[in-house]
Amino acid sequence: MKSFTTFSILIWINASRAKNNQAELFARVTVNGKRINISLKCKTKVDTWNKSRSRVNGNSHKTKLLNRYLDQVHSKLFQCYQDLRAEDKLITSQAIKARFLGLDIQHHSLAELIDYHNNKLECKLHKDTMRHYKTTQRYLTEFLKKELKTNDIFLKDLNYSFIVNFENFLRSYQPTDHQRKIGNNTAMKHLQRLRKMVTLAFHMEWIQRDPFVKFKSSFDKSEIEYLTTEELQSIINFKTSFNRLDLVKDLFVFSCFTGIAYIDIMQLGRENLIKGIDGDNWIFTKREKTGISVKVPILVKAQELIDKYKYNTRTEVSGTLFPVVSNQKLNSYLKEVADLCGIKKRLTFHMARHTFATTVTLTNGVPIETVSKLLGHTKIATTQIYARVIERKVSDDMNALKALLANS
Repeated sequence: MKSFTTFSILIWINASRAKNNQAELFARVTVNGKRINISLKCKTKVDTWNKSRSRVNGNSHKTKLLNRYLDQVHSKLFQCYQDLRAEDKLITSQAIKARFLGLDIQHHSLAELIDYHNNKLECKLHKDTMRHYKTTQRYLTEFLKKELKTNDIFLKDLNYSFIVNFENFLRSYQPTDHQRKIGNNTAMKHLQRLRKMVTLAFHMEWIQRDPFVKFKSSFDKSEIEYLTTEELQSIINFKTSFNRLDLVKDLFVFSCFTGIAYIDIMQLGRENLIKGIDGDNWIFTKREKTGISVKVPILVKAQELIDKYKYNTRTEVSGTLFPVVSNQKLNSYLKEVADLCGIKKRLTFHMARHTFATTVTLTNGVPIETVSKLLGHTKIATTQIYARVIERKVSDDMNALKALLANS
């Protein structure tokens, strides 16, 4: 291999194919004796061409413009050669031509990134996570059409301004259906998903810079809702002649004493009941959301509920521990249960998981590391949110005590 590179540029006219004294101009790039021609897509009169100068003779405005263009071509070709050297790339006449014509750099688009993300990660991400990504992608499509009047955009054109404008679009977006206006945290979630896709593009070297470098997410801290011991007891004691409300109450209480989420409870079968390390009954399952294995010792109240539905007609048909009910109906019926129990909080099924973490475990002295394991959290930082809730409860109780002592 040669240790040096010979390189030359020649602007020439193809006089052999002249018509009516007009011939096409070319640039010839030669590297180590191998040459390649590049059509400059312009013509000039053969009798005005100065072969020694590789320029057109004359002082007319048109001639000056043409010669200036040829100067620019020469400079750009030389710059392509210099850039390839600086990048430590293999220098060939073909490589310089490709760089000159912009063929060696593929400009990927946002739509291309979205398709790549969905095709490559669909098998890795949970279907609900993919559903959220596709919602974000739908908003991106609307933003491009309404604000930028286009269907797509090159990734190289993504910048801080694009991100801020998309954020403003989300905040001001007014859904045409029954949905509420997009709140701050929802807007931040959409931007978070866009950021993950853009980071993927950056790691694959589809873009040279990360447009999110200067952007900072601003999530509003929301209070974790959970039931107090008294509120939980009122639901446990709740009696009703309506089977649908009784089932919903039981499912909610079961989650309060196991920390298992709705989707995972609906999939539990007899095969998930395993003898644990202590010889007692445990539930062995995997979280649908993350695929993390969870092993939960069955507390007395949870076991009572399992036994209650052991010979239920619906569970015998479905092969599950509990009759299957949709999440939408479940949450709707829970509102009725809350009203009948005199609970003012907006009761949702996920609140049962919060109640397990706070009222049932942490408040009763279960170590946070154990609670994290029981909940199937991948990071203990996620569980520490509940610990902060308990600290606030302690603070509130102590402040109430201070006020009581001050008035006594």
